[in-house]
Amino acid sequence: MQQEVLLQLSPKDAAQSAVISENIANELGLDHKRVTGFHFIKKSIDARKRNVLINLKLKAFVDEPFHATTLPPFEFPDVRNAEKRTLVIGAGPAGLFAALELIQQGIKPIVIERGKDVRERRRDLAALNRDGILNEDSNYCFGEGGAGTYSDGKLYTRSTKRGNVEKVLQLLVHFGADPAILYTAHPHIGTNKLPGIIQNIRQQIIDAGGEVHFNEKVIDFNIVNQQIRSVVCASGNCFDGNNIILATGHSAKDIYVLLHQKQILIEAKPFALGVRIEHPQSLIDSIQYHCPTTIGRDEFLPPASYQLVEQVNGRGAFSFCMCPGGIIATASTVQKELVVNGWSPSKRNNPFANSGMVVQVGLEDVSKGTKGSLDLHHFQESVERRAYEAGGGYFVAPAQRMTDFVKGQSSSTLPENSYLRGVVPVNMKDVLPDFVFSALQNAFKAFGKKMKGYYTEEATIIAPESRTSSPVRIPRDPETLQHPQISNLYPCAEGAGYAGGIVSAAMDGQRVANHLSIFSAADNFSM
Repeated sequence: MQQEVLLQLSPKDAAQSAVISENIANELGLDHKRVTGFHFIKKSIDARKRNVLINLKLKAFVDEPFHATTLPPFEFPDVRNAEKRTLVIGAGPAGLFAALELIQQGIKPIVIERGKDVRERRRDLAALNRDGILNEDSNYCFGEGGAGTYSDGKLYTRSTKRGNVEKVLQLLVHFGADPAILYTAHPHIGTNKLPGIIQNIRQQIIDAGGEVHFNEKVIDFNIVNQQIRSVVCASGNCFDGNNIILATGHSAKDIYVLLHQKQILIEAKPFALGVRIEHPQSLIDSIQYHCPTTIGRDEFLPPASYQLVEQVNGRGAFSFCMCPGGIIATASTVQKELVVNGWSPSKRNNPFANSGMVVQVGLEDVSKGTKGSLDLHHFQESVERRAYEAGGGYFVAPAQRMTDFVKGQSSSTLPENSYLRGVVPVNMKDVLPDFVFSALQNAFKAFGKKMKGYYTEEATIIAPESRTSSPVRIPRDPETLQHPQISNLYPCAEGAGYAGGIVSAAMDGQRVANHLSIFSAADNFSM
């Protein structure tokens, strides 16, 4: 017999299988020997009261042999000689999971990626962090695995209606992720673990007869009769397919410009803009887990996180991509434009906690009557250029103490922080748009009331956090997912304005791949 059981245990007890089994038996009123094992269904932290507890949802095995959890079998047929083939532009989570889904449908994927493979990217990241030398096609945003590979690997999503979250997580485990992501409330893989998983996915695509090509930056589309017949890359190579999945991510600004130049319909899309804020992790632990900073958190608890939101004069300000035990990194993709982002290793064992703190930005905030499709894109660029200049070059970042930010005064000194390229004291009102700056000033004061101790001079603000999502949407039919103008073009995930984060992007990639065999109007054109 198998039964679902809900338990609340101390962090120490929740870390011991024998103690969990004992509590299952007590909860069911059974002799302990009758419980032969259990599976985790869900695991979360309840830190609302002084004594922090772990919530467990379990499947208990009673009076029958225990069977370990097994993944569903994933079959990837050989598609090297398949009649249909689809060109996938971009090897981030959307592109890679679209390719896997295409293979399962018997369609050959041809994946092209502007950046380098996941291992080669490391050299360019090292040069950026050490010397401020940016490779515009190989960085934290571009390259195999996309932005998530080297900027955290958080797997949070609320987009359960967009696809099969469980399948995405199961595939990640199939390719090497810790099975704990299947039941942890806020699953996280970590920047140090993701590269191996990404390599395994690529190898599966190749083993099944698909293709993966690196250093292939798209610079043009050959369009005939409202279909893309081939894609031209900077290398001089051309690629084609029955259909085109465009999964280039939110930082591929040149793709938006190319689409605009080719008179392919795109639209301005609201996004969020702000800063990264960094606290000592011990301070966040103390606030969230109700423990003195001198003692620290329970050894069985992970580094604490937080999520904050506030309405300021009708405008939303909120935390974004919170990284416990993390690092702030340079996420720029263009010379002389500065962007920062955060990431964490799997152990989340760095001494700082950082989070994006951003404000909603709409077309009405930036348009001067034109309401052009690239207005928000240009606005984003202008903030990134101003931040680069304020830092003095080489991706040194402007920074300010949190308390000075709220008071509107410059900081004479800055706390220790994790940003590898270094920081300089700058008054953020000279970097951020006025409406963003003032909204964050008020939001930080409100956050300090919600989390006692959060508003502190120990916190460092580093700017800008400007790549929360795409400032452009590439429209698609809500049923067929095809572009309304180019019948074999399928805009996908973050870069097209339809997803945010690894899991949401992966689900959207799967969803688009599934639609190809159902709605495609371009399956039969001759190549």
